[in-house]
Amino acid sequence: MARLRLGPLLRYVDGSTATVWVEADRPCTAEVRCADGAKGTAQTFQIAGHHYAIVPVTGLRPGTETAYEVRLGESDAPVWPLPDSPFPPSTIRTPGDGADDPLRVTFGSCRWAAPPSGEHDPVGPDALDTLAARIAAAPDAERPDVLLLLGDQVYADQTSKATRRYLAARRSLADPPGDQVADYEEYTHLYDESWLDPEVRWLLSTVPSCMIFDDHDVIDDWNTSAAWLAEMRATPWWRERVLSGLMSYWVHQHLGNLPPAELESSELYAAVRGAPDGTDTLRAFAAASDADPTATRWSYRRDFGRVRLLMVDTRAARVLDEHSRAMLDPDEARWLREQALEGGCDHLLIGTSLPWLLPHLIHDAEGWNAALCRGERGERWARFGENLRRRSDLEHWAAFPASFDELTSLIAEAGSGEGAPATVCVLSGDVHHAYMAEPTWPGGGGPDSRVLQLTCSPVHNSIHASIKMGFHFGWSKVGRALGRRFVRHGRTARAAINWRKTGGPWFGNQLMTLTLRGRSASVRLEQARTVRGTVRLEQKEESRLS
Repeated sequence: MARLRLGPLLRYVDGSTATVWVEADRPCTAEVRCADGAKGTAQTFQIAGHHYAIVPVTGLRPGTETAYEVRLGESDAPVWPLPDSPFPPSTIRTPGDGADDPLRVTFGSCRWAAPPSGEHDPVGPDALDTLAARIAAAPDAERPDVLLLLGDQVYADQTSKATRRYLAARRSLADPPGDQVADYEEYTHLYDESWLDPEVRWLLSTVPSCMIFDDHDVIDDWNTSAAWLAEMRATPWWRERVLSGLMSYWVHQHLGNLPPAELESSELYAAVRGAPDGTDTLRAFAAASDADPTATRWSYRRDFGRVRLLMVDTRAARVLDEHSRAMLDPDEARWLREQALEGGCDHLLIGTSLPWLLPHLIHDAEGWNAALCRGERGERWARFGENLRRRSDLEHWAAFPASFDELTSLIAEAGSGEGAPATVCVLSGDVHHAYMAEPTWPGGGGPDSRVLQLTCSPVHNSIHASIKMGFHFGWSKVGRALGRRFVRHGRTARAAINWRKTGGPWFGNQLMTLTLRGRSASVRLEQARTVRGTVRLEQKEESRLS
């Protein structure tokens, strides 16, 4: 009898359809049966000895909630819910047809399933675990309509003690890449470690999710520069690492981001499903994606009624040549522009793991560093700049000045004129703290929409006290003055906009929730805290945006 290895994960949901991701322990047919009669089946496909399925569920009704079960193979006994589960039944909630129905979008990034060796253990309560406990305790109460995970869902380069023991049982840790993951099988262990957490497993089975990678899903500083990439490609272990990272991301995260119609039209998905073993097909795809950023689009669009989400790949789509450096390759930038300017939405959400607006000192330092690496101050300064870029993670939008300007211009254009959305919100993670920032345009001009940078990180991670101080200092008047000196030394142009911090910085394991109703919007920040022995999400901020 087939068994459930991992999942189920509820991924895409609209008014009549949904997709459910599962991993079984052998080839079989996966079936989802809903209490209201909706159902779906899919045959598993095989990658590197693992068996996966994305089950399309049809026949759902708008504005309803139904419990579901998962069955595998010929057995009529459900493999999900688990026997004696302490959690309520997993359900699929579909959005209603009402224009004024609220949409709750909860987001965050950077989750250690368990802290790596050498880090403080524990690092505080996990915000996803805590959210799951709250929903399970009151399943009929308010909950997110979608969960956005904005990068670093797994840490391939910072492994836990348990994972290190697993790696040591497979191979010698004296050989590179040491105690980091090396291949596809080791990546599957990371997903097991993260998604078999009981609270997180149940949460992901009952709240739809959208995901995008960041660097630690592959390795710290992934694609930070052409020099970095050349050094990595010269190592004997990098090719297997990056191909396995892209393959496992496609299987575990990317497939579930796509609507059923896009899945069915995907030539790669059809080829993998049609083969007895899709490993070689998927590996060839990953190799082509690594060799040419334009070969694959990891970015995607999701529409939730009149709310549009554009999830943007800010890692694999980069142009790394120092003289044409860009966060997005031309095709990716063109796609983002077309989607943002299409119109017809009340709120435009741009999901990018890396923040667009940073503390002013950090923004100016990243632009200065980009100028040094470009050779504006000579070869010696260029070598210094490359070293500093890697040590200090100077690789956000500000480190790609032309891309920062293009995104700024696009946001202004998308937010201007008749039919402009009420808000344009850039949702980000990465920086292990949370804050809100709002730009202003010179002369009081600018878009009609309210524009905000909303940053929330981490879900479960840590940050050094010195870095906390640096982020505080980066927003200060003294920090801004120091930033202007960087601008002068690098001979860089000042940003075309200014911005101010409107909330934060907040430090801790946390989640941010946007509530969108018609053209109104509000945001709430909650931190996972232990209060008198009880772990709960404690509200730190709530603001009306429009």
